[in-house]
Amino acid sequence: MKIRSKKAIVISLIGFILLNWVHVSHAQKKSFTYEQVYGRAKSALMEKVPDLVGWLNEEYYLAWMPHEKNKKTHLMKIHAETGEAQSLVDFTPVNDRFVKGRFFVPWEARTTDYRGFIIRFIDNLYYFSGVDGSIRQLTDTEAKEKNPTFSPDGRQITFTRDHDLYTISIETGEERRLTNDGADLIYNGYASWIYYEEILHRRSNYKAFWWAPNSKMIAFLRFDDSDVPEFPIFHCEGIRGYLEVQRYPKPGDTNPSVKPGIVHIDEGKIVWIDTDEKADNYIAWPFWTPDSKKLFFQLVNRGQDKIQIYKSDPFSGRKKMIYEETQPSWVEFFEDMYLFKDGRGYLLRSDHSGWHHLYFYDMDGNLIHRLTEGEWNVSKIVRVDEKNGHVYFQGFRDNSTETHLFRVGLNGSDLKKLTRIEGTHSTKVSPGGNYFIDTYSNISHPEKIDLYDNKGALIRTIGDKNSTKLESYDSGKVELFKIPTVDGVELPALWVLPPDFDKSKKYPVIFQVYGGPGGADVKNEYRSLSNHYLAQHDIIIISVDHRGSFHFGKVGQSLMHRNLGKWEMNDFIEAVKWLRELPFIDPDRIGIMGGSYGGYVTAMALTYGAEYFTHGVALYSVTDWHLYDNVYTERYMDMPAENPDGYTFGSALTHAEKYQGRMLILHGALDDNVHMQNTTQLIQLLQKFDKSFELMIYPNQKHGTSGAWRKHARRETVNFWFRHFLGRELVVDGTE
Repeated sequence: MKIRSKKAIVISLIGFILLNWVHVSHAQKKSFTYEQVYGRAKSALMEKVPDLVGWLNEEYYLAWMPHEKNKKTHLMKIHAETGEAQSLVDFTPVNDRFVKGRFFVPWEARTTDYRGFIIRFIDNLYYFSGVDGSIRQLTDTEAKEKNPTFSPDGRQITFTRDHDLYTISIETGEERRLTNDGADLIYNGYASWIYYEEILHRRSNYKAFWWAPNSKMIAFLRFDDSDVPEFPIFHCEGIRGYLEVQRYPKPGDTNPSVKPGIVHIDEGKIVWIDTDEKADNYIAWPFWTPDSKKLFFQLVNRGQDKIQIYKSDPFSGRKKMIYEETQPSWVEFFEDMYLFKDGRGYLLRSDHSGWHHLYFYDMDGNLIHRLTEGEWNVSKIVRVDEKNGHVYFQGFRDNSTETHLFRVGLNGSDLKKLTRIEGTHSTKVSPGGNYFIDTYSNISHPEKIDLYDNKGALIRTIGDKNSTKLESYDSGKVELFKIPTVDGVELPALWVLPPDFDKSKKYPVIFQVYGGPGGADVKNEYRSLSNHYLAQHDIIIISVDHRGSFHFGKVGQSLMHRNLGKWEMNDFIEAVKWLRELPFIDPDRIGIMGGSYGGYVTAMALTYGAEYFTHGVALYSVTDWHLYDNVYTERYMDMPAENPDGYTFGSALTHAEKYQGRMLILHGALDDNVHMQNTTQLIQLLQKFDKSFELMIYPNQKHGTSGAWRKHARRETVNFWFRHFLGRELVVDGTE
C-alpha cells in the first residue's frame, strides 16, 4: 500500500504539472521537416561552433578555423586568455597535391607538437612538415600500411604491413622490419578480431603496439588465430558470390593465443614477456613507465572475475604481480590507468566497491590513498596535475543524469565540483591545470563551449549552437523524472512531449533504448532533433534506464550477471505499466526501438514482453547469446555449460511464440559483429509460428548504420511509425 501510494503521488504530481501547463500559441512557430532532421541537405538550424582539437600547451588550445586572410580552414592555435587566433599549420600544400583545393586529407598520425604529420594517399604514406610545408613519400608498396604511429621523439613511425611490424626513419626514409612471422593467422601488433571488438575496442582500429617513452622500444601483442573457429559470411555480388571466412569465437569457443613482446629497435631483437600464450586468459592494456624501465600489463582470466596487473622487465622479460582484484560478477580492464612521471606510483579507477572510484597505489601495489568514495561514479580521468597534486575527473555525485568536472587532491582531500551549469559536460583540462574547456548541453539548450579557469570562473564563450532560427521552430517539451517500480526502485526517465500537448488526447509512445550493462540513455543533455520531429507528429518519445544501468553503479550492474534480459524486461515492463495509468497514453500503441543491444531489448520486448509492447523496430540485433562473441557474452553470462538457464531465458528465440504485435527487423548481411544469423534464426521461428513482421536486409552492409544504408534505414524506420501509429505514409518532400 505504501508503494502504491507513492506511485499515485508521482502520477498526480505529473498530472498537476500537465494540467497547469500554460499553453502558448504555436501558430507562429515552424515545424521541422523530414529533410531538415534526417536529410543531407539540412538547413542550418544551429550555429556552427569551432572544431576543437585539444590543448597545444598551457597557453594555447587548437581548433580548425577559417583563416581571416584566405578563408581556408587552418589548424589554428588560440590564446586561452585573449582569444587571439594564429595559424599553426597551413595544409594548403596537402590540398594542392592530393585533393585539388578541397579540405585536406585527414592525417593518419601526428607528432606531439602538431608539426609533423603522416598523410595517406592511394594507400601509401607521406610525411608532411607543418613547419616548412614540404611533403615526402615514405612508402611505395602494394600492401597497405596500417596504424602508422610516430615515436615520442617524432623521428620514426611504426606500422603493420601484412601482419608484421615495421619502422621508418623520418629523416633518412630507411625502413626496418621488426617481426618476421606475420601470416594469414599470425598477427604482430595487429589485433585479432575479438580483441579489436571487445578488449582494445574499435577506436584502436586493430592497433596492438605501444612505443616506449624513450623511442627505443615498442611493446606489442602477437596473436595466433589458428584455433579460433571460423564463421562464414556470404557476399552476394556477381554471378556466384563469394564466401568470407571470419575467425569469430562464440561462447565456449577457443580464443586466440596471445603473448606480449618488446622490440628493441637498435639491437633488432625481441624480448618476450614471461607469460603462457596457451593459457586461457586475456592479456592487454600495457602501460610504459615514464622512464621506459618497466612495462605494466594486465591479465584477466577466462571467467573474467579476476584481474591482475604485472610489471615486467623489458630486457629480461621477467614479471612481478603488483595488483589483483576479484569480483563475484565480473571485472574489466583498467583502460585509463595512470603512471606518475616521478615514479611514485599509479592511479586506478576501480569499481570493486560497487561504484567507480579513484585509488592511488605505489609502484609495488600498496594503497597510498583512496581519493573518492560514495554511491556515485567517477567516469573518466581527465588530467593528473602532478606538480600541484590534483586529479581532474568527470563523473556524477548528486545527480546521475548529469556529468560534471571535479578536482580532488592526491591525498583525497579538497574534492571540488568545477562545472556548475546543469547538464552533461565533457571537458579538456590544460596540461598545467590552469584552464579547462567545457563542452556541454542540457535538455533546454544545445551544445555550448565555454573556457574557464581552474577555479571555475568563466573566461569566455568559445561557441554556442543555439540560434534564433532554432528557437523559431516548434520543439517538443522535454522533461526528466523518475518512474517507481513495485519493489521501490526509482528508474531515471526522460520524455519528449508534443509541442501542443493536450492531456485529453491519447498519444502513442516510443521507447528509445540501448539497455546494455552500465549504459545510460537518460541524460540531461539536448535531445536529437529526430525526437522533436516525431513529437511534433503527436508521438511521445521516452527513454528509461533500468537498474543495471550506469546510474546504479556496479551494484546495480551486477544484478545482470548471468541474467541478461531479465532486469531489462522487468524494468521496461514496469515503465509500461506506469505509463498505462496515465490518461493520455494509448496502451494499444506502445513502441520500442534500438540497435545492437538495443535491438536485442526490442526483440525481447516484442516476444517476452508482448503483453506490454505492441510495436518495435529492431536493428542489427542479438537474438540469442549463444550466437554472439565469447568475450562480451561470457563476461556477463559465463559459459553456456555453466549457465544454461540464463542463456535460455535471455534468448528472444525462447519467447518467439509469444510474439503478437508488429516488428520491423533490419540487418546488414555482412555484419561481422552481430551476425545476420541472429535475425534469420528469429524470423525462422516467427514464420514457423505464423507471425506477421516486416524485414529489411542490407546486402553489402556491416554493423551499424552508414552511407546509403543509414539514409534508407532512417526512412523505413520513420515510415514504420507513421504507418502504424499515425495511419498514413511518410511523404518525404521537404514539408512532412
